[in-house]
Amino acid sequence: GGVVVVKAQIHAGGRGKGGGVKVVKSPEEARAAGEAILGMQLVTHQTGPEGQKVKKVWVEKGSNIAKEFYAGLTLDREKVRDTFMVSTEGGMEIEKVAAETPDKIVKAAIDPAFGLQPFEATRLAFALGLEGKAVRKAASFFMSLYKAYTESDATLAEINPLVLTEEGDIIAVDAKMNFDDNAMYRHKDIAAWRDLDEEDAAEVEASEFDLNFIKLDGSVGCMVNGAGLAMATMDIIKFSGGDPANFLDVGGTANAESVRNAFRIILKDTNVKAVLINIFGGIVRCDRVAQGIIDALTGDEVSVNVPVVVRLEGTNAEQASEMLNNAPLEFIVATDLKDAAEKVVAAAK
Repeated sequence: GGVVVVKAQIHAGGRGKGGGVKVVKSPEEARAAGEAILGMQLVTHQTGPEGQKVKKVWVEKGSNIAKEFYAGLTLDREKVRDTFMVSTEGGMEIEKVAAETPDKIVKAAIDPAFGLQPFEATRLAFALGLEGKAVRKAASFFMSLYKAYTESDATLAEINPLVLTEEGDIIAVDAKMNFDDNAMYRHKDIAAWRDLDEEDAAEVEASEFDLNFIKLDGSVGCMVNGAGLAMATMDIIKFSGGDPANFLDVGGTANAESVRNAFRIILKDTNVKAVLINIFGGIVRCDRVAQGIIDALTGDEVSVNVPVVVRLEGTNAEQASEMLNNAPLEFIVATDLKDAAEKVVAAAK
């Protein structure tokens, strides 16, 4: 008996607006809500238009909510410090609050030498307009949240909403945490919770091949060596009127195997209309990269049915361009990054 909340469990926010959170008052209603949510393709502002399939639900006792707040911890890259954020606009999309009413978000940059101090936690509680015992309870909660964030090597800890109940308690009604992949060797217990079914299948496959891949919504596939060059490539594609379909860093060795695996992953995205290969041959020679591209894309394992623009710069770049021009597959060879971006955007239209 009593009020309970049935929540869809997917790796995205905005579930309530998408119909993935239901408040019910009886076991029968809870069962009906669970059956309705399970299996649905839940679309939120974070899932993209394709949505995510709901495979699990969480059923929790309802709370007598007096006020809703937001509390979060993440790294502020400009200040190079972990930053605690609170807002009276709980239950809303914090990105929307930051864009429309940034003055309603109070931030505290944390000195890594000392960590979050009790007086800072108390100041954050006062910023929410809390009074009396609620201030002490909120400050204690903030200290505990910071401890959990740092000890688990998290990159994000977000409580939305954090609520003050009618009884005067501070409760985390919904929580989300992201963890540093590079630190998971220290946290086998957390790593064991990883649910690959809730992650993008292409990103999971890419990680198995040591490729850094993030799926985006555009039509221009990107294959680049080096994260910095990959981001610059995405920027110039956007500047040239296109939209990147992915971020993909093949690392320092763009050989036939890595190119083959990268293309297999890129071309699984049916939105991709053209692909740009942008390689700087510093450590690796451009002619070897060109041979790797030719070997990977002219074999039977990868079927290439979209235009491929290649820009190679560095050691033996001229020799590499000649090899690509004489290859069985009709590559579009670019002279520089601007030329490459313009050609791939035109090819994708």
